[in-house]
Amino acid sequence: MHVDPRGPRFAATLTTVVLALTLLTGSPWLLALQGVVFAFGAFRGIQHTPYAWLFRRFVRPRLAPPTELEDARPPRFAQTLGLAFAVVGLLGAVTGETAVFLVATGFALAAAFLNAAFGFCLGCEVYLIIRRSTHPREEIPA
Repeated sequence: MHVDPRGPRFAATLTTVVLALTLLTGSPWLLALQGVVFAFGAFRGIQHTPYAWLFRRFVRPRLAPPTELEDARPPRFAQTLGLAFAVVGLLGAVTGETAVFLVATGFALAAAFLNAAFGFCLGCEVYLIIRRSTHPREEIPA
């Protein structure tokens, strides 16, 4: 499966906004909502998230066709990492460990911001490092 790379970047922008609001308000509910979005991306694929629907419905029709497509596996792995940070953050909120909530949310926010602002998907890079180390003879696109 291949996706328009502008879609995950659009999703990262929305994720950045949601996670920034989460930190500003201290709301575990916002983190839980973002966690649901991450879960859709991790378990069903990034093309099945609410953010992907918004991109397909409202943004992509206004853009030129993509010049290239990208493998959907690295962004899906990035969603899995985002889900892990959301779960850790929510566990921190539930147990009263505010620092855990803030740090986990902050890490997820930093990763989302890197993708939204610079097109650098940290989770995608981690995926590629893992693939290259576990499949050294296989050619893995950069």
